[in-house]
Parts: sequence; C-alpha cells; structure tokens
Amino acid sequence: MDYTTALKPHTMRVACSNCNLRELCMPMGLNPDELDKIDDLVASRRKVKRGTPLFRNGERFTNLYAIRTGFFKTCVASEDGRDQVTGFQMAGEIVGLDGIVHDHHTCDAIALEDAEVCVMPFDRIEDLSREVNALQRHVHKIMSREIVRENGVMLLLGSMRAEERLAAFLLNLVQRLHARGFSQSELILRMTREEIGSYLGLKLETVSRTFSKFVDDGIVEVKQRHVRILNTDALKEIVNPQVCSS
Repeated sequence: MDYTTALKPHTMRVACSNCNLRELCMPMGLNPDELDKIDDLVASRRKVKRGTPLFRNGERFTNLYAIRTGFFKTCVASEDGRDQVTGFQMAGEIVGLDGIVHDHHTCDAIALEDAEVCVMPFDRIEDLSREVNALQRHVHKIMSREIVRENGVMLLLGSMRAEERLAAFLLNLVQRLHARGFSQSELILRMTREEIGSYLGLKLETVSRTFSKFVDDGIVEVKQRHVRILNTDALKEIVNPQVCSS
C-alpha cells in the first residue's frame, strides 16, 4: 500500500548534483559522468503527510529514501503494544537501511511533519556501486554511521542518568541541525516529550521534570516545542563531567 503522494519527475525532480543537501547524503568529488549516473538513482520523489508512514514493519524492501525536507521517527511495536521509538531522522539523512538484511522492513518510518523524500531503488544503487566506487564507499559509510549511532544509543540507555540522556540528545540534535545551516543554539522539537522519552528510555514525567530542571539551572529556555540553549558548555559538562584531580 502506498501511503505517500508520488511527484511527477518532469515537474518536481531536482537533480542530485544541484541539491543543497548533496554533501550530506551523496558522495563528494565525483566527475561529471559519475554525477549524471548518480542523478539517475532517484526514481521519483514523494511527499509524506504528517503522521503517515513512509513504510511499515513487514513491508517488502525495495528502496532507500533520502529525506529532502521534514522529520521522521522510526519505531517498532513492543510486546505490550506500545511504539518504541528507535530513532529520529532529518533532511539529508537516509532511511530504509533496516530492510537490507531480510528484504523487508523491520520498523515503521512515520513523518513527524509534512515531508518529502527522494526514492532510490536499492537494486539500482547496487548496480551503480559497481561502476562508481565512491558510491559504494558512501553506502558503507552510511551503514557504519548507523551502527555507531545504535552503539551510542545502547550506551545512552545502559549507563546514563536522565539528565545525561536528555543533555546528550539535545546536543546531538542541535549539532545535526547546525550541519544543515540552522542555529547552534535554537531548535524546534518536531517530536513530542513522550516520543523523546520512548527513545531515551525515560517516562514522560521524567522528561518533563528534566527539562524543567535545565530551565531552572539557566541551561535552556523552553517555550512549548521551541528550545533555546543558553549554556552549551553546561550541557557538555553534564554528559562528560570533568574528572576531579585529587
């Protein structure tokens, strides 16, 4: 079932070589011939409405998706029926890697706001990787980054207190947004407090209480979903406290 709206290539397609997100989701240093081939990777673009899935757990895997605009969350259903958030993805990032192993998706990818993605058939990526070595290296880099991210989440959930988890989450989010040209100190949370808690392994009340503590300590300002970081060093200190010398 197609939950998204397909956009006609001749009216909506923008070549990868001219996309302002190319440095984030495509290999660099390609010659003109290789750039033309990369442009052909994108079969179409799709708009995904807020709250609707790009793909569902169990669906057949055929494509990777490069996010052009918008925010997504990936989640799986836990044994008690609740959704467990496994990640948040933004413009310039790739979703769909979960489907490579078993040829079907193992999670849901839900748009947190109206979004648009570039659809890249995986069989086309595999074929082109044999011709363009830089693409193969880039795909491996994306996969490696996902492994590193998952290891980081395991560390977050296994050994960090609530304050450390939320501080690390905010620092990571603002760093990723800054790489896309946004402010280093201000962000709008596209996800709910409940979704943040699900991702960080915290109850909703704990997330709200920790945000309030950061506000009371003068570390952040919070107005609904708008967050302004007043003291980045304080957040870093929470995540990586200085070892006191005896």
